[in-house]
Amino acid sequence: MNENKTQPSKLDVQTFINNVESQQKRVDTELLLQIFSDTTNKKPVMWGTSIIGFGQYHYQYESGREGDAAITGFSPRKQNIAIYITQGFSQFTELLAQLGKHKTGKSCLYINKLADIDENILKKIISLSFEHMLTTYDCK
Repeated sequence: MNENKTQPSKLDVQTFINNVESQQKRVDTELLLQIFSDTTNKKPVMWGTSIIGFGQYHYQYESGREGDAAITGFSPRKQNIAIYITQGFSQFTELLAQLGKHKTGKSCLYINKLADIDENILKKIISLSFEHMLTTYDCK
């Protein structure tokens, strides 16, 4: 069975943030770090080289594949900021309608900058998703 490519690393979160090229993304990354830390009560850990994760859970698919992943987190990318909401978005329809400018993938929320969204709605989404993961999976 192949291991996940994205694993917790020993890279320093603050060093990573300091190296974010765009000043606006760097400011947003610092704010997101605070939002996620306050909302999850977990310390940030670098996952791979570009994801700041909070908490860890173990999963196992019906296929037998299993592994560990961050419960939630985010990654300041060149084009946007990816926010990882592991459980997906089907139960967040009303909150997403209030969030502001964003796009979603299966478990990723994409924003261009924090000024485009309502931070309080984002906090609710992070909190509800985090609580769901804690009650559904074996989390650390």
